[in-house]
Amino acid sequence: MRIAIDAMGGDHAPEEIVKGAVEAVTSSKELEITLIGDEKQIKPLINDSENITIIHTTEKITSEDEPVRAVRRKKEASMVLMAKEVKEGRADACISAGNTGALMSAGLFIVGRIPGIERPALSPTLPTIDGKGFLLLDVGANVDAKAAHLLQYAIMGSVYVEQVRGVSRPRVGLLNVGTEDGKGSELSKKAFQELQNAPIEFIGNVEARDLLEGVADVVVTDGFSGNIALKSIEGTAMTMFSMIKETFLSSFKSKLAASLVKNDMRQLKDKLDYSEYGGAGLFGLAAPVIKAHGSSNARAIYNAINQATHMVEENVTGKIAETIKGMKVAEEEKS
Repeated sequence: MRIAIDAMGGDHAPEEIVKGAVEAVTSSKELEITLIGDEKQIKPLINDSENITIIHTTEKITSEDEPVRAVRRKKEASMVLMAKEVKEGRADACISAGNTGALMSAGLFIVGRIPGIERPALSPTLPTIDGKGFLLLDVGANVDAKAAHLLQYAIMGSVYVEQVRGVSRPRVGLLNVGTEDGKGSELSKKAFQELQNAPIEFIGNVEARDLLEGVADVVVTDGFSGNIALKSIEGTAMTMFSMIKETFLSSFKSKLAASLVKNDMRQLKDKLDYSEYGGAGLFGLAAPVIKAHGSSNARAIYNAINQATHMVEENVTGKIAETIKGMKVAEEEKS
């Protein structure tokens, strides 16, 4: 299996990207990784690993670049060349911690969509109290959505969680302003009806306050609401840890208490660490495309590689395609 990685994307590229790749090939001798980026910066970090190759380029897409224009004009950018490796069959999946919009554009224009999928979804796994996590989609690939898109998100999310995360009959919830049937916007009401008839374990509406309690294994919503929910969760977690740290450092007594619960607090922080869940999958594309967090360290990249590997091994893309095709056949037979 070969994974292509944009070595120049992210806040800590290429050092942390390369370290994560080296750790991954060390753990799995069957894995081959292609790193795309500046060879002068990458090669000294590899230590002559046999399972890592480099495609040299000095061009890259930055966070300031306009996504679509950058993908079309920067033909030799590391992210563009990465996507081409997948498109042309030299890699089974790809990963980048770079510009999110550009990665979505590269995924759409170069890798392409699964037949029948109208819009891909950006889908991170977020932590829950029980440590199992839940998949949230979409979180920004598409700001607007129709009920049919949310139905496809639910199908893709359910297949992924079942095949990659090993959850039998994943519970799928629709993010809404209340749990009662018939609540929410016109989009939510139409999506609710669509999801009730889908081949998934739909549990109905779920509220944002219950997400981290593990109320569902898959939560679907439009990209606008999903992005707000994602950033609210991230911001709240960061603020709470900052407030706790400030409290512990406020006096000698609190500093003493902090020394007693230091390991417990570290375990709690690790439990909420995004890096343990890999990256956000761009579901709906013709091959696995993973968006790693912009501030990813080596551990996050390593887990993103494992995530992509599992998606390839379990043929998640193929199973999504089969499910969508089967639903369309069923609809045609009814009409």
